[in-house]
Amino acid sequence: MEFEELPIERRNRRAGSAVRIGYRRIIQLLVFFVLVPSALLLAVGIVLMVLRGAPYSLLFGILIVSFVSVLVTGSVLMLVFLRRAANLSQLQADFVSKVSHELRTPLTAIRLLAETMQRPATADEVRAECLTALSQEADRLTLRIERLLDWGRMEAGRKLYELREERLADVVNDAVAAFSPARNLLPNEFSVEIADAVGSVMVDRLAIIDAVVNLLSNGRKYGGSPLVLKLRVYVQKEHAVIEVTDNGAGIARSEHRRIFEKFYRIDDRLSRAREGSGLGLAIVRHVVLAHRGRVGVDSAPGRGSTFRMILPHRGGRS
Repeated sequence: MEFEELPIERRNRRAGSAVRIGYRRIIQLLVFFVLVPSALLLAVGIVLMVLRGAPYSLLFGILIVSFVSVLVTGSVLMLVFLRRAANLSQLQADFVSKVSHELRTPLTAIRLLAETMQRPATADEVRAECLTALSQEADRLTLRIERLLDWGRMEAGRKLYELREERLADVVNDAVAAFSPARNLLPNEFSVEIADAVGSVMVDRLAIIDAVVNLLSNGRKYGGSPLVLKLRVYVQKEHAVIEVTDNGAGIARSEHRRIFEKFYRIDDRLSRAREGSGLGLAIVRHVVLAHRGRVGVDSAPGRGSTFRMILPHRGGRS
């Protein structure tokens, strides 16, 4: 299946390629014009230090070695800063591409609905349906913009979490209620299991709800057909575990760490057929780490995936 790229996405892809090519050329220039001559100079300096035949040879050898050390250190630092600049440029290109892809669907729907309502021959029933759809698409667009802004606050370190003692079962039940597709899923497609031993946790209620909804949405999006989605909450030693399992295609072990990176999606071409910005799992990871917990995934190709949020557990039942 082929997916059409927008002009802005093609421009951003070309810009990212140009940045990578430019960075490689700079490395080649440094190797040929700085590192190779520096290696030759270093050899000369070492020879002068060892031979000590001519007057001041030891002094010149030490000076040459010191000069080469400073030169190599400066080159390494320059490479580090250039690499950071290249990564930042690539991140900006990815951000623009992902945001344009993320916002395109609701904006296109809003435009089409508005055009339908502007037609004189449109029936009143159709206008009412269009108004309802417009409201839903506006909410959808607002939610996506808020997610992007929320991630920006996380990245800048300005995201504040208000930790309070909460019953984890209540928090998870609120997350299930907020997971709107659950209303349309059959019991054999979506199940929830909360162990009796689950007690209280110190959490930011809204942040954890958002993280659980992200995991459920991810499972629904990449689950198999027919979908089987399971949410389990249980206690393991001194930790509370929130576990979401799907029956999707699974994830190769080499991708387990990268899927929690921002904007990373395993198959970017295929992801164009599915909505999402690539921020969901990155937000989950950020939220869990802010709660002094950890995230993990158990998956392999053909075996589905199980995502876990592991949080400190206070114990007891309130």
